[in-house]
Amino acid sequence: MNQHQKKDEVILMSHGGGGTRTKSIINDIILKNLGNAILAKLDDAACITVPESELALTTDSYVVQPIFFPGGDIGKLAVCGTINDLAMQGAEPRYLCLGLILEEGLPVSDLEKIIQSMGRVLSATGVSIVTGDTKVVERGQNNGLLINTSGMGVRCPGVDVHVSNACPGDVIIITGSIGDHGIAVISCREGLKFESELVSDVAPLWDLTHRLLKVIPNVHCLRDPTRGGLAAALCDIARTSDAGIRINETSLPVKREVIGACRMLGLNPLNVANEGKAVVVCQQEDAEKALDALRSHPYGRDACVIGVVTPAPAGMVLLETEMGGERIVEIPSGEDLPRIC
Repeated sequence: MNQHQKKDEVILMSHGGGGTRTKSIINDIILKNLGNAILAKLDDAACITVPESELALTTDSYVVQPIFFPGGDIGKLAVCGTINDLAMQGAEPRYLCLGLILEEGLPVSDLEKIIQSMGRVLSATGVSIVTGDTKVVERGQNNGLLINTSGMGVRCPGVDVHVSNACPGDVIIITGSIGDHGIAVISCREGLKFESELVSDVAPLWDLTHRLLKVIPNVHCLRDPTRGGLAAALCDIARTSDAGIRINETSLPVKREVIGACRMLGLNPLNVANEGKAVVVCQQEDAEKALDALRSHPYGRDACVIGVVTPAPAGMVLLETEMGGERIVEIPSGEDLPRIC
């Protein structure tokens, strides 16, 4: 075995050159863990047949640092994030495209762990990566690894869950505790310790969403509160629907560790990113059925009502505080926690 045939321990610039080292990444790591009949063709574009007429398309890039964090890694985050963007449109995720930008010096074993993590999510959800691209950049330009994923899904017939559909009298449901992902990432980055381990909530939400839509196909809005947290998601719904939203501070599910870390760091849990939660807006008469459906799934077992949609003040979100007052919830002006998704 010559020098070039030895298994490389780190990513080299030559891994992006299109030669044997590029092929080793594709064959020994990507195809080994993500392979399927379409991807195995290794064409620059995948040809697929979808008989349904209404498709959903999405794309997103992931720059989280560190690339491994409690409860997940950048690969799991990328696959789940794209699946969830489709799910929040009431669309069954079918196919993903994968773009990898690797930094020279990245341990190959780290890349392999990340690809394996993606493979486990894909196996569990039945979604396939069907085409992709790999590039390598020079050391110091990329923080190790960046990922872009694009997804295609098929929308359930008759479902319309756009954020403009909220109506006065609707209830606001969150499927579980808020702020877990952002605080898990920042705690890992900053070396914060908690009495019990706080892990990211990153998870694929289509199965949960599908269960809800089978019971209540006329759900008004779905939104995953990722960057900007619950505050940004609710402000988008209120503004786009030209309605008010009123939430109750005592109803918000926030773990003790998240509250403590937010106080320490000067953060608002409402603004902290989530990667495995959904905001559900539905009619009041459907609320109990929605909660039953959500709580019957592992990712929704802590679902609860946190507020209502009101006629006024249009386009605004108000928080009823624990002390009995109220304050305006504003969309964050920037990112409190950089590189958390």
